[in-house]
Amino acid sequence: MKSLLQSIALILIVPAIAFSQVQLDYYLPEDVSYNPDIPTPKEVVGHEVGEWHITHDKLVQYMYALAESSDRVTIQEYARTYENRPLLLLTITSPDNQSSIDQIKENHALLRDPSRSGNLDVESMPVVTYMGYSVHGNEASGSNASMLSAYHFAAAQGSEIDEILNNTVILLDPSFNPDGLQRFSTWVNMHKSATSVTDPAAREFDEVWPGGRTNHYWFDLNRDWMPVVHPESRGRVQMFHEWKPNVLTDHHEMGTNSTFFFQPGIPSRTHPLTPQRNQDLTSAIGEYHADELDKIQSLYYTKESFDDFYYGKGSTYPDIFGTIGILFEQASSRGHAQESIHGVVDFPFAVRNQFRTSISTVNAANGLRTELHDNMREFYREVQQEASRSSVKAMVVGDRFDSGKNYHFADLMNHHNVELYELAQNLEVDGQQFERGKAWVIPMEQAEYKFLEAMFEKRTEFTDSLFYDVSTWTLTSAFNIPHAELSQRQFNNNIMGEKVESPEIPAGQFVGGRSNYAYAFEWDEYYAPRALYRLQNMGVRTQAAFQTFQTVVSTGVKEFNYGTIIIPLGIQDVDEVEIFRALQNIAREDGVDVYSLRTGLSTGGVDLGSPNINSLEKPSMAILVGSGVSNLEAGEVWHQLDQRYKMPITVLEKERVGRTDLSRYNRLILVNGGYGDLSENAKADIKSWVSNGGTLIVQKSAVNWAMSEGLLNAELVESESSDDRRIAYEDLSAARGAQGIGGSIFEANVDITNPLLFGYRNDSIHIFRNSTNFLQITENQAATPVYLTNEPLVSGYISDENSELIKNTASIMVGSYGSGRVIGFVDNPNFRAFWFGTNKLFANALFFGDQISRSAAN
Repeated sequence: MKSLLQSIALILIVPAIAFSQVQLDYYLPEDVSYNPDIPTPKEVVGHEVGEWHITHDKLVQYMYALAESSDRVTIQEYARTYENRPLLLLTITSPDNQSSIDQIKENHALLRDPSRSGNLDVESMPVVTYMGYSVHGNEASGSNASMLSAYHFAAAQGSEIDEILNNTVILLDPSFNPDGLQRFSTWVNMHKSATSVTDPAAREFDEVWPGGRTNHYWFDLNRDWMPVVHPESRGRVQMFHEWKPNVLTDHHEMGTNSTFFFQPGIPSRTHPLTPQRNQDLTSAIGEYHADELDKIQSLYYTKESFDDFYYGKGSTYPDIFGTIGILFEQASSRGHAQESIHGVVDFPFAVRNQFRTSISTVNAANGLRTELHDNMREFYREVQQEASRSSVKAMVVGDRFDSGKNYHFADLMNHHNVELYELAQNLEVDGQQFERGKAWVIPMEQAEYKFLEAMFEKRTEFTDSLFYDVSTWTLTSAFNIPHAELSQRQFNNNIMGEKVESPEIPAGQFVGGRSNYAYAFEWDEYYAPRALYRLQNMGVRTQAAFQTFQTVVSTGVKEFNYGTIIIPLGIQDVDEVEIFRALQNIAREDGVDVYSLRTGLSTGGVDLGSPNINSLEKPSMAILVGSGVSNLEAGEVWHQLDQRYKMPITVLEKERVGRTDLSRYNRLILVNGGYGDLSENAKADIKSWVSNGGTLIVQKSAVNWAMSEGLLNAELVESESSDDRRIAYEDLSAARGAQGIGGSIFEANVDITNPLLFGYRNDSIHIFRNSTNFLQITENQAATPVYLTNEPLVSGYISDENSELIKNTASIMVGSYGSGRVIGFVDNPNFRAFWFGTNKLFANALFFGDQISRSAAN
């Protein structure tokens, strides 16, 4: 018995001993020698890999040290984060390949040219493998493993590594998310004990809000490959398209009680546009991973848990460009060592699995080199054939009232290597008007046809009802942008103007020069809110037209729409010359057309002194954040205001509400999250603040909190049906998941005369929803200016039961509380910063919400 107890004690302490004494040879494969002239990670950063979590500055330091010491390695900085950290890409291959790397890249690009790819000798061409690590900053084993990967391929010696590097170009991206990695490494390192603490309750494993997963603005960068909103993604996607690698890997972590996952994922949840050949090659590569993990006795699984559907994720985005994207998920220690159902998961163990599958990736790419080249060559042959067979020969896309939105659409397309052209002449298609200079022509017969098909499709039928992420992302809906498909008969080259190489926001016009009476600009433009806030921040008194009007401008009679911003000069304290110069900058930088008005007397509609010309107050905003609040949605608001509108917002911890003077704000924002932990004093302060005239903007579940607190009068839609079917135990999770809405697009009716719809010209819009929060249209129907139609589904998945419940339900509602207003967004208008079509709804709540008539509030 004594011997048994001693053995058990030894087993229990071995992980901690191994962790504290980890050596480089723990990670490295056996029977491989390394060049002593190449520095090990410890020789540069001062500790063994896995002993501490690497900080981003040390990671950068090591990568540059490798590049300086090895003729196999070159390094480039391809972007900077919001916090000014560099993003790096190492190119690792044989010295001979390095000397001809540009030629290798040019030859590799020919695989995507069906007219020339047939003449390529693919057996002699190096395979290109892009290995990327830790897009989620708190899934840090990837970035820590990147040092081992870089060291191994830079320093390993022998005929085997020589053969691999002669036949392989490795693109190594050590940290997809430097800001998140730095945040997380600081947290776990500051909580590390001298003696290993593995208790899952320890503070080391419980990051404070918002955690290290996200970037500076709390965005999940693994959802940003398609939207390319952030500098990390924009630079990375540019590197991807410069090379179009054969294989791209994406190293993640999952729950501590898991093991190790590698793709393929669940077969039924692969996007239908991804060729089966892609999944077959993924499986073939998986055999190499299995062999490598078997050598070190690591547990793993495949074809479960994860899908390959949303083309905005790092492991799926490559699939639509002929690349094999591969996801790795390692059980996380979430610190340095943590207990799990499989024993203690220590950080070096997690790092080793990531490193060894990096080796197996390169081995697989080398072993399947010809097949991978053939895959890319065949992919683009098929793309050419499918594009030529398509009945749609081009898309014309553009909003003649919104050049800013047009720019963002073109910018997104441009980042994905899509060819698009300016519209050369005015065009009418199926009753829609497209103006020269304010629309784009996208020919379908181009290399990225498959990507375009994926971005424009509207899909409502699926082989599986569960989704790891969203089920749709139709870009024309996301932008709420006019578009039309052109048939062979409708399309000709005469409508194509100059090719768009580098989109820019076009300058607006300044019509009429300097005025001595007033200026005006309409609210349609995407950056009109930024323009308005510029003026307000200068102290300029601004007004908005709550009715339409006509007046004479220098070019003739002009009709101004709802929400037109007016700057009357007679009531200003700011010098008129300063105002004029500010408006010149606005026209030039914000793309807004500014009009000089010579008189207050209109030729139609209201005059400029009308009671329907409302004075505006400058928004002073705070958003509540902290535990229980969605950092993703809070970050979307912060980013929208800070980066796009250049409007300051106070990010306010929930727990400080009862101790903060709310009177300095006139707008308070609560996004999706739990607010039940607000103190009674805090809730009383919020209610008093709203009653005294504040505008409370609540989003998603915060709408329900406002309802429960009596701030908003609304009713839930209750299901009248019950499902009495007996469901097998193994199907319970799937049955429950099928009732969720992971992310779908719905059509909503809108009242464009309501201040919340200023800047919109159509009576319907497309909204994004990823919740099952169904609310009835308010008793006062005018208080629900946005509500879903009777047949609302545009694209995406929704269960049959929910498709009935969602009909004619509210999307935005307005309530009055004392002298204040409560605006409830059932849906998220700022989703992932690429749902450009509903951003204006949120801006309208900020600028005009307090002006909404009590008669239009519930």
